[in-house]
Amino acid sequence: MYAPSLGRDQQPASPSLRKITRGIKRLGGRVVCRTLRGYVRAQPRAADVAGAERRVLILLLSAWGMGGTIRAAHNLAGYLVANGYEVEIASVFRDRREPFFGRFPPGVKVTALDDRRRDRTERSLRPLIALMRRVPSALAHSSDRQGDWWSLWVDIRLARTLRRRAGFFVTTRPSLNLIAAELSPPGLITVAQEQINLSAWSPRLREAMARKYPELDALVVLTDGDVRQYDELLAGQLRLARIPNSVHAMGGSDPDLGERTVLAAGRLTHQKGFDLLIPAFAKVAGEHPDWRVRICGKGEQQAELRELIASHGLQDRIELAGPVGNMAEEMAMASVFVLSSRFEGFPLILIEAMSKGLAVVSFDCPTGPGEIIDDHRNGLLVAPNDIDALAGGLGEMMGDEELRRRCAAAGRETARDYAIDAIGPQWNALFVDLLAARNQRARTAASTAEPLEGSEHR
Repeated sequence: MYAPSLGRDQQPASPSLRKITRGIKRLGGRVVCRTLRGYVRAQPRAADVAGAERRVLILLLSAWGMGGTIRAAHNLAGYLVANGYEVEIASVFRDRREPFFGRFPPGVKVTALDDRRRDRTERSLRPLIALMRRVPSALAHSSDRQGDWWSLWVDIRLARTLRRRAGFFVTTRPSLNLIAAELSPPGLITVAQEQINLSAWSPRLREAMARKYPELDALVVLTDGDVRQYDELLAGQLRLARIPNSVHAMGGSDPDLGERTVLAAGRLTHQKGFDLLIPAFAKVAGEHPDWRVRICGKGEQQAELRELIASHGLQDRIELAGPVGNMAEEMAMASVFVLSSRFEGFPLILIEAMSKGLAVVSFDCPTGPGEIIDDHRNGLLVAPNDIDALAGGLGEMMGDEELRRRCAAAGRETARDYAIDAIGPQWNALFVDLLAARNQRARTAASTAEPLEGSEHR
């Protein structure tokens, strides 16, 4: 399991020794996994089962962080509580005092499996917890671990959270989905979510999905294209439901569509394609000298993007604004929103921009934009990863205020289909159907187990 680092006078292990070490780690991981699975599969007691049909546990990587998955989970939790459910959000880790999106929804319980804030760990337990944090997770798939957050400590904390629990268990990324399938807590109806299109995951992760996902009760995906892809991967062995993420009411003042600002937002990573947006804007910047671009977010590509901006001489026209807590205020100061992603699961920020009343320009990347944008009606949709096409779309939208106003008005109508009042009932209907299906299976199993009338008992 945990292998200590080499000292200065130690020689690197030979290939055969490394192979043996890896084998020991795998064996240890399997033993831990079986032990945790047995612990979690304890049957709920009568008190645990009472009222379970209205209890929901949502598992997130970080409930305190930023991103569309987190925002959508908060929206869903708030809706469910308002409609009579008891909801808890369990976060794999916590490393900040306040949630990025402000307050959690009223009535939603939020807990952290691994609270990394220094003042939260009891002094007597710190050495033990520190050791367990250094031991790799036995539950999380190695292809979908997030840095140092997955560990044996998280495994143990999650197992304690799930033991004897009853209700609905909603997971929100592949590693969490695979854990739900592996543990299969007997009192929980497992509902997995996929937030990214299938092609974005590694072959090893897709193989694990094909093998383990059929043990779930349902898989919720975001687009019709996702339904087709996952149904093919899973050979029709699992119930699939298309339920898009929901947007919250943005609030604040409406944007001025005469404003000369293009807004973009997201993590500064390869996925978000800001390295494509910058040269695209550079191609049309000369024709629109009073326009500027504002990119909100942080990430590993910040230095690279800053250099790219400088190479085009656009330091005064393109701003890396850093992370922003109140996107409604940012949107109110822009007239155009651009999505330059290479791929998405479902671009919630795009819907939020449309709901706010911005005109949008987007790559037709997999997946989501093609199902949201009707080109030249409620936005502009351009060929994916094509800098020239994105430049053309930006130039057209920046140069035509009437087009901006027409697309913005239609975009607001489109966004209403993704409000929580439209999306929440779909989740409620799914929960009702899954509960009915489980109850029917239980009745069938009970009747099958009963002896035939008149038969002898031996």
